[in-house]
Amino acid sequence: MRITWTLTRSGWADCTLEDHQAKTGLTASYITSAPEEFLTAVALLVAGETQTRAQFEAEPTAYRWIFYRQGVATWIRVLELRHGNDHDNKGTEIWSSQPGIDQVARAVIRCFDEVARTYGESGCRGKWGEHFPRTELEALRRLWHAHRRSDGTWPTEAGYSG
Repeated sequence: MRITWTLTRSGWADCTLEDHQAKTGLTASYITSAPEEFLTAVALLVAGETQTRAQFEAEPTAYRWIFYRQGVATWIRVLELRHGNDHDNKGTEIWSSQPGIDQVARAVIRCFDEVARTYGESGCRGKWGEHFPRTELEALRRLWHAHRRSDGTWPTEAGYSG
């Protein structure tokens, strides 16, 4: 699973989401706290929540992430909605996948680590219009490390030490 977050113009970001079966692109506006909401949803999932959500506003379109967890198995659905306040059943599923919880956390951490490397935290503020979500990223990283230690797969998987 791979996620990329690219700051395209002032207040806008493109997010690419892919796995071995499919690839899709989403857009996010700074009018909401999309990065913070996304990182928090994944952190809650890692912490054991069975369902979490995040939403990217693309004015007026919205992209809703719905995360489900059972044990270490997860299911992610991404819906495209005409309007951000629409019910899930009005959305069109544009991507879904069933990665493991470690795969999800690792992909999200890598994504935002890459954003910090590419733009720098001050560059993010200038291009996105809001601060880099350092607090939420580090919270997710701590939870993921704790999860990894508790399930015996610490310290690395496929050479990644996060």
